[in-house]
Amino acid sequence: MGQSRPLPVWDRHAGRLVEEWHPDTRATYETHPRRSLVQWLESHPLFDWLLAAYYDTRVSVRSIEPFIRAHKLDMSEFEPVIYRSYSDFFERRFKIGARSFPRELAAMGAFAEARYFGWDKVEPEQQFPIKGHSLSVRQILDDEAKAQAFLGGPVILARLAPSDYHHAHYFDDGETVDCWWKGGRLWTVNWRALLNMPEILFVNERQINILQTRNFGRVAFVEVGALSVGRILQVQRWDAPFHRGDEKSVFRFGGSAILLFGEPGRWHPAEDILEHTRNGVETHVRLGDQIAVAFQPLPP
Repeated sequence: MGQSRPLPVWDRHAGRLVEEWHPDTRATYETHPRRSLVQWLESHPLFDWLLAAYYDTRVSVRSIEPFIRAHKLDMSEFEPVIYRSYSDFFERRFKIGARSFPRELAAMGAFAEARYFGWDKVEPEQQFPIKGHSLSVRQILDDEAKAQAFLGGPVILARLAPSDYHHAHYFDDGETVDCWWKGGRLWTVNWRALLNMPEILFVNERQINILQTRNFGRVAFVEVGALSVGRILQVQRWDAPFHRGDEKSVFRFGGSAILLFGEPGRWHPAEDILEHTRNGVETHVRLGDQIAVAFQPLPP
């Protein structure tokens, strides 16, 4: 049988350790996905399609207020609009000025409001909090040649819970040099599940972008669908340059994750994220707050 357990999270903004657990999304916290009948059903793309069809209806509005209360959302941070479906509410946007990105060129702002793990380098023999095998850039990109640039480089894994702001943003100026899709299932992406089912990030639906950034070099930006998130809408045109803080994409309902792979020697994750990662604790970071620093940022 599957088991759901709370996850330890360091809330950087509040400055305290919390246990994350929401009974209305208990499948998100499964530790052994293969043993869970709920996971088998909800990880199928058909389930995502059926759920999306319901949440696009006006009837689904009735789910909004209970969700706000259960997750203690501060709606004063978001645009004051009338939501015509639960899908509209899930894709809510922050008010202008509610979040901002660093002005310092060497500072990488959080590309999502999420829970972060970070490594200067993923070791193949790494076991905790996530097995090194789970984070293999070769298997996640599924392209040996394109993965070469990121071998031995820094890695960031951001997990978005169902209650989060589900828009991703660019952390620097740059351009997209390549993009492709992989996978098809939608397993949960919490770290305990990854320990027990290392291949999750290789089989889940994912959209892969290779970005050439101004201050952090080339990165692989991998958006991973998870429970009920089979639809990742790209807002930015791939053939157009992007700028720090621009909206990149929208995740449609559920939990999800983003992986960032960097070139060796170009940047490293923030020290508090590295320390909490070593202790098996995710760091909850607000959109735009610093998550990494470049070793040698380019001049303006």
